[in-house]
Amino acid sequence: MKPALTHLAPQYPTSWQDLPMGAALREIVETTLAESSRQFFGYHLLRLGNLSSEISLAQCPIKHKFNLTRKMESYSGVQGKADALPIAENSIDAILLVHELDFSHDPHQILREAVRAIIPNGHLVVVGFNPWSLCGLFKYLPIRRQNPLHQGRFFSITRTKDWLHLLGFEITSVRRAVFSELFLGRRLAPESTWIKWCEKYLGWLSAIYIIEARKREIPLSLIKPKWTTQTKFSAVGATTWRTGSMQVGGRAQDK
Repeated sequence: MKPALTHLAPQYPTSWQDLPMGAALREIVETTLAESSRQFFGYHLLRLGNLSSEISLAQCPIKHKFNLTRKMESYSGVQGKADALPIAENSIDAILLVHELDFSHDPHQILREAVRAIIPNGHLVVVGFNPWSLCGLFKYLPIRRQNPLHQGRFFSITRTKDWLHLLGFEITSVRRAVFSELFLGRRLAPESTWIKWCEKYLGWLSAIYIIEARKREIPLSLIKPKWTTQTKFSAVGATTWRTGSMQVGGRAQDK
């Protein structure tokens, strides 16, 4: 298994238009997240990166949705780095990472920053490219070298889930989408027999996957001891003085 950290940063796409079938991919991600985003509650939702910033979550009840990008764009709200978020700890209710790990030189650090910023029981959504799909296969072929997918890292679902588990996330759902020649920019009709058959029997061949997770923290509580202290002395006979006599051990004696 190749290490996740690389010193050569991949070419980062500035918008969905840089990717083949970019508009269609964005629509698929928005449609897939439309239902589950209704379960996101809180005050702040962060869309991290250029691709995440263009995803519309109209049905999400969180009102304050803001974007963070590397460079200031027309849709940017905050400028910063994904691996060093300028955000306070435990302050964000939900974070959206759409292909942010695929074009990062250090995906581990991005996830560490996400877990730092998300509140306990907060939501994290990770969208990535599947290395076992046709798109992942064409990535290694010497064709269409200008295609930005050649720069993608393509981490598998299993590997991404392992990272999330190690950081204390609970996986709530995994969904797969796009069964087509994504690398070549050819899209099959969603209602085609081939697409329906692949969705039912060959889900592991999907071009993209969507993982939803929640940050779990086990609160620490003091363990109180069940034992109680007991006195280590017992009453004994006492010597008392009376007028004209002395009482020893409960027996009176004349003086």
